[in-house]
Amino acid sequence: MSSILNARDIRKSFITGKSQLNVLKDINIEVNRGELVMLIGASGAGKSTLLSILGGLSRPTQGKVLISNEDIYALNDDKLADLRNRRMGFVFQFHHLLPEFTALENVMIPALMAGTGRNEASEKAKKILITIGLGGRLVHRPNELSGGEQQRVAIARALINDPDIIFADEPTGNLDRQNAEIIHKIILDFNKSFKQTFVIVTHNETLTAYGNRVIVIDDGYIQKIKHGKQES
Repeated sequence: MSSILNARDIRKSFITGKSQLNVLKDINIEVNRGELVMLIGASGAGKSTLLSILGGLSRPTQGKVLISNEDIYALNDDKLADLRNRRMGFVFQFHHLLPEFTALENVMIPALMAGTGRNEASEKAKKILITIGLGGRLVHRPNELSGGEQQRVAIARALINDPDIIFADEPTGNLDRQNAEIIHKIILDFNKSFKQTFVIVTHNETLTAYGNRVIVIDDGYIQKIKHGKQES
């Protein structure tokens, strides 16, 4: 497998008053193309901070993050934002959809920002939404969708630019069991059928079990790497 993400010697510290809080300490992670990698650990262990750094959302205090061999933190803010939009996808616990736009329009936005023509972006967004079971909800706005449907739109938005990698932070943390299982199936289907790479922070044991690797974070360190169901 070829490496798609390589994080080297990552540290993240915050100054609080006269003290320094070391949240991440010498983290090294490599993710291969097509992998499904889970980050788990107790609240406050540093999982979400690490995900933000891996996804180019928060610069590390020390270390490098390479996406497809490109050092993302060697870029200025504008070029980093462009790289995030073109080559990464993001799914969070809360969907962060724009309320004034339809499901189709919300999914189209990253493609339009990347310079894709409106007709092409519309067709691509429609195809993804149909694939994930929302073909009948294209013109509905977020307040007309259920929580599970809103999160599916958020996943479609993350997929629209064919990203190298998708980062997800508790993607089912705000959903009931039935809707969580639908999201799990979508993630697994795109991972298996399209070799889409995912790095996911989760407390959901059902989802965790399907990872190629499960990385346990504790007190800012990687404490353990386990293999999940897909390795068997």
